Amino acid sequence: MSTVIFHDPQDDLGGKPVTGLPEAGMPVQDRRNRPLRDLRISVTDRCNFRCTYCMPREVFGKDHVFLPHSALLTFEEIAQVARIAVSLGVEKIRLTGGEPLLRKQIEVLVGMLAQLRTPQDKPVELTLTTNGTLLARKAQALADAGLSRVTVSLDALDEALFQRMSDSDVTAATVLAGIDAAARAGLAPVKVNMVVRKGMNEHEILPMARHFRGSGHILRFIEFMDVGNTNGWRMDEVMTGAQIIEQIATEFALQPVQPRYRGEVAARWTYADGAGEIGVITSVSQPFCGNCTRLRVSPEGRLFTCLFADHGHDLRGLLRTGASDEVLRQRMGGIWTQRDDHYSEQRGEAHRREHKIEMSYIGG
Repeated sequence: MSTVIFHDPQDDLGGKPVTGLPEAGMPVQDRRNRPLRDLRISVTDRCNFRCTYCMPREVFGKDHVFLPHSALLTFEEIAQVARIAVSLGVEKIRLTGGEPLLRKQIEVLVGMLAQLRTPQDKPVELTLTTNGTLLARKAQALADAGLSRVTVSLDALDEALFQRMSDSDVTAATVLAGIDAAARAGLAPVKVNMVVRKGMNEHEILPMARHFRGSGHILRFIEFMDVGNTNGWRMDEVMTGAQIIEQIATEFALQPVQPRYRGEVAARWTYADGAGEIGVITSVSQPFCGNCTRLRVSPEGRLFTCLFADHGHDLRGLLRTGASDEVLRQRMGGIWTQRDDHYSEQRGEAHRREHKIEMSYIGG
């Protein structure tokens, strides 16, 4: 099976730059007046897990064809795109995958991106999301290169359940060791993401809360989402954020916390006794499209304006034909100003998309 690349035959920009963007350093806004603040860069479509909700083995098996290395954006091309995005208002960059630590010498890219500063001369926040399998050996190098923080995926502490959900031989203990190494390296606070799928791992909510409570890490629970076309998503397998909080509150008193900034995806809660913070990400039950400030770049250089998008916009062609920074800035800014995505608010309506990009390709 081959990787599906979504083209944009109906791209209303026609690949042409637009005029009327704000001056460099002023954030562009989309049609819903949402500023561009976050850039998520997928550096590879490969992963060493086959999580049932992301890369089920029956689809991503031994015959699956991943992108060849020559198709991937080079580190220099990624850095150029990131630099232009910062000029358009981006303040935070997250490296994702696939599993980003599978990209060779990823710390070199981190070092390049860590040099970026906003027009206001503030350092760009640079983070990375990983499944944690290689984190213990990579954490110090990533920190030394300038990475700010890491987010680690961990869906269960029970070893048998963890291996069943990740469809791998990796142990939860390996991931926990990676989290510890990241904290020692200063990549803190470590955020730990747990996707909750009703009927599969909801009984691990309290054990996870107990384990990370008081650790200094931030545990975040994510509703099972209908990302892509292959994860067998059903609404009756969604445990809502409200239900998750209700379950935790049976054992620990919680207090809601106000968002720190526009576009923060997780609703935040603290333990009443000061033992730390948790979050819930509720794209299904309480969509947060209205505050979404994120733009995504795929491994081979396509720009996506939504996690649930059905097509992207080619940047690699411009990059590899020597387009100037200004041409690229006009192109990227123009794509954002035409953006109107709000899929999660439309879910279940007539707007439901038949074909969506896979999360393993574009990152969460």
